[in-house]
Amino acid sequence: MENFKEIIMSQGPGILIGLIVFVILWIVINSFTSMVGRTIDKRGVDPTLSPFVTTMIQLSLKIALLLSLASHYGIKTTSFIAILGAAGLAIGMALKDSLSHFASGVILLWYRPFRVGDYIEGAGTSGTVKEIQLFSTILLTPDNKTIIIPNGSLLNGTMTNYSTQERRRVDITFGVAYSDDFEKAKREILSLIEGDSRVLKDPAPLVRVISLGDNSVNIVSRSWVNKADYWGVYFDLMEGVKKRFDETGLNFPFPQREVWHRQTD
Repeated sequence: MENFKEIIMSQGPGILIGLIVFVILWIVINSFTSMVGRTIDKRGVDPTLSPFVTTMIQLSLKIALLLSLASHYGIKTTSFIAILGAAGLAIGMALKDSLSHFASGVILLWYRPFRVGDYIEGAGTSGTVKEIQLFSTILLTPDNKTIIIPNGSLLNGTMTNYSTQERRRVDITFGVAYSDDFEKAKREILSLIEGDSRVLKDPAPLVRVISLGDNSVNIVSRSWVNKADYWGVYFDLMEGVKKRFDETGLNFPFPQREVWHRQTD
């Protein structure tokens, strides 16, 4: 206790000043990284990079601050760094999956297979990219659910980006009864497609018989639209064909089977 009191009396002011400086610099680092993030956003830089860059700057400055504080109090930073290295190796072995996700996040940001705002499908789910973090990517589904996917799962699996191309093709298959005139059905479907101003003229829409099913003649319609109009055209065409078939007497078949019963004496 006497030694402790002596240390407090002799080193107390220095310790107090060091802690005050530490708290002030910690706050300055947080304010600086926030300012960097706002500057990146104002300059129109890809929003995919902003959270990643600010997080890396903040971590680097805080680690440097901790090492400087340790050096100020007489702790040998070389030994400290060696201890950190050994601890880092052990932690790295224990958290190899997390580090793999971190490396995957760096690769995703470098090659940019998707950006913030893109609608993607991967790792068994789909949604709009809200943020790319160090270890995971955050998606927002159309029904406003937040999905967090590890970066490694996205990088190592099959991924579909629906936002990279300006145009998309709307493919819908309609079934028509064998007893109905399928040529008439083709004309009615094509008429609806050509009457929609959102459908592009080039490439021209296609309506053809694609297969002969067990209960129906299957007709596929393929039309090109701008990606923003995809779902609007899809839903309107589905509803429009149902109404048009009802008006013109065309029938959508339902599964049916003929059963023959043989009675013996």
